[in-house]
Amino acid sequence: MSSDSRHKSAKVLYRPIGLVGSVAGGVVAGQVFKQVYGRVVPGPSDQAPQPLESRYSVGQVVLAAALQGAIFASVKAAVDRAGARVFQRWTGEWPGS
Repeated sequence: MSSDSRHKSAKVLYRPIGLVGSVAGGVVAGQVFKQVYGRVVPGPSDQAPQPLESRYSVGQVVLAAALQGAIFASVKAAVDRAGARVFQRWTGEWPGS
């Protein structure tokens, strides 16, 4: 089996693992965001403002969105990397390029 076909096989085999990891990472990131937002932005609610809620300023909405994006991206990167490392230990092949 050539190196290219092994690499393609590893990518295909990794897809279900990556999908499960993405879902789990999304759940974890949501919980982390709630905790961080509740501590960073004191107030009566730990819920982040939604863009169409008029009682919040533009700055509050943008801050919440930026914080949420940073947390989700960080958690996704950590989960993806951990999943790839586990896959490599099990198969001997790195699933990415």
